[in-house]
Amino acid sequence: MIKAVIFDMDGVIVDNRDAHVEAFRLLAERHRVRMPDGSLDWMYGRGNDTIIPQLFPASMVAEIGTACLGREKEAIYRDIYADRIRPVHGLVTLLCELRRHGVLCAVGSSAPKVNVDYVLEKCTLEDYFHAVVTGDMVERRKPAPDIFLLAAELLGALPQECLVFEDSESGLRAAHTACMHSAALSTTLSAARLAEFYNGPVIPDFSHVDYEWVMATGTGGC
Repeated sequence: MIKAVIFDMDGVIVDNRDAHVEAFRLLAERHRVRMPDGSLDWMYGRGNDTIIPQLFPASMVAEIGTACLGREKEAIYRDIYADRIRPVHGLVTLLCELRRHGVLCAVGSSAPKVNVDYVLEKCTLEDYFHAVVTGDMVERRKPAPDIFLLAAELLGALPQECLVFEDSESGLRAAHTACMHSAALSTTLSAARLAEFYNGPVIPDFSHVDYEWVMATGTGGC
């Protein structure tokens, strides 16, 4: 039985994939460097300490520092995303229903605390979550299971009693490693792309997800 639900933030609580990509491109333009060509699917769900060394020249990273570049990128992201930020369709209704049924909810995100606080405040969602775990709070970010395991611990739930909503390959692998139930949103990756590595339920948003759906999703093996 599901006793707790853990929500990733980027691509789950808010559909902000394009804002993050735009922020990285603006960061590159500001420093007069070119980002690599090709798909950026690999970066979703990961922290800046992993993304930045792979996106930008080693000389730039060595000169400025990963942490400093990360802070600069996130400041750009918050600035350009401010006017378009809103919860994913159906999320607030689901959170209200879960709260009514006594299901505990947490945020489990690789994003820095400043970004998570920013999103929850802008969307007025703080009161729906009993715990918030960010990338700053663990040694290993996704695809390691640490974020989700800490969220479960803070909620007082066993891993197998948790359902995770995720949108990225690294996040879904983290949920699997944590032995938690999971569901994927096709906000960041297409349903076809998700099907290449994930065989669980895939939803476009939360418009058709309710308490019964959550309970039914938690009846199988993790």
